[in-house]
Parts: sequence; structure tokens; C-alpha cells
Amino acid sequence: MKKAPIIGITSSYVRQTLNSEGVYVHHDYHRAVLKAGGIPIILPSVPPNTIPYYLDLCDGFILSGGEDVDPMYYGQAPHAKMGSVFAERDEFELELTALLLKKKKPTLAICRGLQVLNVALGGTLWQDVPSQVSSHIQHAQTYHRSLSIHEVTLTPRSQLAKIMEADKVNVNSLHHQAIDALGKGLSVVGHSPDHLIEAVEMDGDVFVIGVQWHPESMVPGSTEMNRLFSSFVCAAAHGNKDNERGA
Repeated sequence: MKKAPIIGITSSYVRQTLNSEGVYVHHDYHRAVLKAGGIPIILPSVPPNTIPYYLDLCDGFILSGGEDVDPMYYGQAPHAKMGSVFAERDEFELELTALLLKKKKPTLAICRGLQVLNVALGGTLWQDVPSQVSSHIQHAQTYHRSLSIHEVTLTPRSQLAKIMEADKVNVNSLHHQAIDALGKGLSVVGHSPDHLIEAVEMDGDVFVIGVQWHPESMVPGSTEMNRLFSSFVCAAAHGNKDNERGA
């Protein structure tokens, strides 16, 4: 039987009550992976010495959304309107990202994941878009996450534009931070109408794409977002085959 690629999805942490707490990721992530033919696995934050086991287990990785990234990692003091941070997750995901890039693992970075990717490569963030960036767009929409709120213009002939077979896509928006200074090795391939960076990709032949919106929640109604997940899972499957041949 053909082996489906295993996709590791990083997770947040939620405490509901004194006796109910643990890792969390929105169900749209694993549903989108399953629909694209992958096997989703939720990854808790772990110490650095455990990360190599994740790398061996998973064929591709999703850096998921969630908390703000602590500005100490890009040399800034906290903004007054910065949201909550989770030190254990920051440390884990920044180390994981560095190793994913080194090992050339297919990676899809979503919302916070895009920001983590940028910071891991030496970039910086707008800590609070509403107060730091002049914009007419509501980047933290107040209606359902499956619905689009603004347009993103993609760079023609970029990997992402080729995947989506479009130079413009309608996206949802659920963030209050965004890329400011771009990290080393990244190319900007998508902007919102207010010129915020909405999509990046790495140079080379490895699938490393980051988007500021939440494509996982748009998969049920968007051909373009389905193409994105299908392309990512396919890249993970090919990487898995290459590893098997080298074993």
C-alpha cells in the first residue's frame, strides 16, 4: 500500500480549567491535511534534544498560528499592545524551523508560522499592525474564519502563483502582527492592498512557503487553497520517497 506522507503540525497551549489543559490546534489544519492526502500529527513543544525525532517521523511540517512571537528574538522591546507570548513554544519553533531549513523539509508556515519563519532568518515584525501600520483593512476579522476579507496580489511566476494558478487571491485575515524587515533568504511573493507582506517563499527547489492568512480554514470553499495544501502534501510525499531511496 502506498504510504501517505506524515505532516507534523505545531501546536499552541490552552488552559480551560485547573484540570483541563494541554496542546491545541484548530481542527481546520488536520482536516485540510487529510483532504490533501496527508496524515496529520499534532506536535507539542518539546526540548531541543527531542526535535530530531520529529524530523525523522514527519515528511513535512506546518508551522501553525497562535501566540505572538516574543520580540526579544528580534532585538526589540515589547510594544504596549503586544499580545500573549509562550516562551516554550517560541524556543521550540525557532529551533525546529532552523533544522527544517537545514534538512530541507517541506514546510508550510501559516500566520504566526510565517512570522516565526521570518524571525528564524533574522527578520523583524510589526508587533501591533493596527497601531504601527496605516491601513484601511481590518486584519483581524470579526466574522467566520472561512470567509475572505481582502485581496492578496501574488508575484507573477512565483512558486506560490504557479501553485494557485492565479496572480490575485481572496483571503481571510486573523492577525495583528506581520513581517516588517524580511528575513535572509526569503522572497516576498504576496502583498495586501495596504502593502503588508502576506506571502513569502524560499529560493531553491525545496517547498518552503509562508502565508499570513489561514488557508486551512478556506479549503472547503477555495480552489486556490486546496491547490496550496495539495502541492505541499505532494512535496512532502516526494521528499519521503527520496529518503526511502537513500535508506
